[in-house]
Amino acid sequence: MKFLDLCKVYVRSGAGGNGCVSFRREKFIEFGGPDGGDGGCGGDVWAEAVDGLNTLIDFRYQQHFFADNGRSGAGRQRTGADGADIVLKVPVGTEILDEDEETVIADMTELGQRVLLAKGGNGGWGNLHFKTSTNQAPRRANPGQEGVERTLWLRLKLIADVGLLGLPNAGKSTFLAATSNARPKVADYPFTTLHPNLGVVEVDGAEFVVADIPGLIEGAHEGRGLGDLFLGHVERCAALLHLVDGTSGTLLEDYQTIIDEIEAYGAGLADKPRVTVLNKIDALDDEERAFLKEELEGVAGHGVMLMSGVSKEGLTDVLRALRKHVKITRKREEAAEETQPWQP
Repeated sequence: MKFLDLCKVYVRSGAGGNGCVSFRREKFIEFGGPDGGDGGCGGDVWAEAVDGLNTLIDFRYQQHFFADNGRSGAGRQRTGADGADIVLKVPVGTEILDEDEETVIADMTELGQRVLLAKGGNGGWGNLHFKTSTNQAPRRANPGQEGVERTLWLRLKLIADVGLLGLPNAGKSTFLAATSNARPKVADYPFTTLHPNLGVVEVDGAEFVVADIPGLIEGAHEGRGLGDLFLGHVERCAALLHLVDGTSGTLLEDYQTIIDEIEAYGAGLADKPRVTVLNKIDALDDEERAFLKEELEGVAGHGVMLMSGVSKEGLTDVLRALRKHVKITRKREEAAEETQPWQP
């Protein structure tokens, strides 16, 4: 299955049915009067967050979604049938944006959440509605209301607890493969990961979700490389895991490149709790580990953990540190939601 996290769709709600001009004509009834029925309402266009989807690939093959029109009214006071609604089924975590790609219409963060994208047109009144004491035989009816046509963007931001950051070949996919049942592609060349991967990690009986995105390079916020296209997937994360390749000859520059990119990207990424890890220590001796750790801590301004995704040395300690940050952040978010005023 291909991964797709941004797509354009065209939606149109149904038009309302026309009202009917009709008169009751029956034997032995001299003054039947008007009996034209109303038109049916047009169908609505909805978006619904469903389970079992983690990509927007279905919208690559179908971009147009049109709800049914309402049927016209008929004589004998018969109302036309309403048009059928149409529902766009999207993964949890999908943002629905207006045509300008900036205005957020809805953020589908909960399973089963439904949002009305385009309301169907109302049906027109039949001539029965226009009967008065002075106009007992009206010959007019209202046309149905037109439907609403919109162009929308769907952007998927994966809902994960921890996001992996690092340059290409920093060991992000190896970490995900070593800690979960996910099997991302692992190779000894840069940009092995071309689309995000999710894995469920367990430590001390607790589970959390880790998102692996393509590696960042210098200038990613300006559109270079692949990482900037997928940084949105770590916006919802409770904590970030920054992996630094211990075998790189430019260790400090590598660290600063990632920090500069997430600060330039914005969206609060630089303010999220972050665990910095010196990776690939299986290729380093004790003296090199101590020296590089001290150097990196001096630049980072906080403690640095040691880990190897291949030998799994220090892996459990890193997972425990991440779990602690996730737990604290999620509790803080829940408390903030409880203090928000209720909105109908």
